[in-house]
Amino acid sequence: MDPFRLCMISGSFEYESEASLTLYQDYIAKHRPKIETTLIVYQSEDDHQSLEPIENTDVLLVFTRRVNTAGAELDRFMKYCQDGRPIVGVRTASHAFQNWLAFDKEVQGGNYEGHYGGGPVAHITKESGAVAHPILSQVEPFDSQGSLYINTPIAEDTTLLLTGHTDEHEEPVAWTRMHNGGRVFYTSLGHQEDFKDNDFLKLLTNAVRWAAGRL
Repeated sequence: MDPFRLCMISGSFEYESEASLTLYQDYIAKHRPKIETTLIVYQSEDDHQSLEPIENTDVLLVFTRRVNTAGAELDRFMKYCQDGRPIVGVRTASHAFQNWLAFDKEVQGGNYEGHYGGGPVAHITKESGAVAHPILSQVEPFDSQGSLYINTPIAEDTTLLLTGHTDEHEEPVAWTRMHNGGRVFYTSLGHQEDFKDNDFLKLLTNAVRWAAGRL
């Protein structure tokens, strides 16, 4: 596999995204050393980070929550999306930028409407029509400690990969989509414990490689 660049944006404080993405960097370094990673870290919702590194990346992973990015830096992010470049969204990426909440529907094909209460373990299963999708290669069904996000219905032009089930609820938790010609993957998974699960890490890495056109 040829080397490629992955830029990750951390800014989801409820889910300790910096710690999780640092763990993920270590996983990538061990298992996929040809993926070169860069991590941009927001220190608060009002931190005005430069997003300049996204201009020279091959894939952008977004794990922020309602950060108040505005002006030139938000324009930079919006242009990245409008240019149809590869995106991987994790959990709170459904409400990643407070000043562009439409990112969820317009780019990721999501429909975030909050979440169910925490507590019940969510059982994550493959969609029967998607078992051969490369993102699901060597990924086994697993459990997630995170509350299920309410996303039904997702956009009609998405490809559903994984569904989360509890005793009372069922929701889509991972899907793909094309946006302006670029590959997009989103998962509502991403609880701290998910980043300690090998199947979740395989899923995320497959998604990064798929978005880059390397899988």
